Amino acid sequence: MKVSCFLFIIMILLSSCKEDEGSYHGGYYWVYGAGLKDMDRSEAVEGISEKWKIKSIDAGGCTIDGDITNKIKAANKKTFAAIEKEYGKHWMAAYDKDLHDFAMKKIEVMDVLITNKLFREELKKHYIEVYNVDKEVFELNNEGEFKVIVYNNELKYENKECFRLAVNTKNRTVNLIQ
Repeated sequence: MKVSCFLFIIMILLSSCKEDEGSYHGGYYWVYGAGLKDMDRSEAVEGISEKWKIKSIDAGGCTIDGDITNKIKAANKKTFAAIEKEYGKHWMAAYDKDLHDFAMKKIEVMDVLITNKLFREELKKHYIEVYNVDKEVFELNNEGEFKVIVYNNELKYENKECFRLAVNTKNRTVNLIQ
């Protein structure tokens, strides 16, 4: 029931968008997908979403019908054309490289954080062990700048986010984001 309701909403969104707004929502290009997710790729897509202003949106589960598949392909075709206009003809190769490189960049971010006094003090304030840090990392640009959100999963749902950091891997700085 929930899946069919969700698919109905996606179909309405796909069919009711104005052509010039069809691929761009809230400052991001939306790329629709369906099927079984590759979790590592999904984490990388989310991690570089701030840099590229591209979001991946699930439009269906593992099995979807041909009509929805065709609507997804049509919407994505328009989106890719708009992205190409923004980033150039070879944007997909650069985007795929960023996806591939994201895992190593996360390691670089943690390398900067692990030795940083401010980071360790914030962990102590929130009762988080340094070896058990649950975080989301977002690449912001090609200058080594990242946003990091640190969570404590032992807390209630509303309070899981503990603090945010601005990390620069090139000059190895860490600042608290208020």
